[in-house]
Amino acid sequence: MAERPLRADALRNSRRIVEVATAAFAEDGAGTSFEEIARRAGVGSGTLYRRFPTRAALFEAVYAEQVEQLLAPVDGAANARAALDSWLRCFVEFIIGKRAFAEEMAHDTELVVDARRRIYATATPLLEAAQRAGTVRHEVTADDILRMLSGIGLAEYPHSGQLDRVVEICLRGLNP
Repeated sequence: MAERPLRADALRNSRRIVEVATAAFAEDGAGTSFEEIARRAGVGSGTLYRRFPTRAALFEAVYAEQVEQLLAPVDGAANARAALDSWLRCFVEFIIGKRAFAEEMAHDTELVVDARRRIYATATPLLEAAQRAGTVRHEVTADDILRMLSGIGLAEYPHSGQLDRVVEICLRGLNP
């Protein structure tokens, strides 16, 4: 039996819960209580539990929303290399957002596997365009870059600005 579409108010509540949960997990960690998320979202706990009956369901909804934001088209870049660099910086921000609940989510779910496939499908043409333009080394693969930047995004940095500096060093390392 097909699931009925949500009413407009239920859809608004679900979106608000995911938005608030995203911020709460980033600020306070994966242990943020459902009650706190419901309070911040301006909904009752029952509303939250109806839409997201488990912590895993809420994590997956947050993850899916962040993947959609990451995969949004890159606009306004002056050239292929600028588009690649801009998207890779967004990818690092995406990875940083995963720190809070990476241990809470199963890494081999259909959602995660599909997201990984879609991320690579977005990164590869951006990389190839920059390589055709002669602005990125030809031996570098999307897998090389995404794994490197994933490690950078998951690391802890002792002082402000170091993350940006490390990302910039890595991006310069792509130059031919």
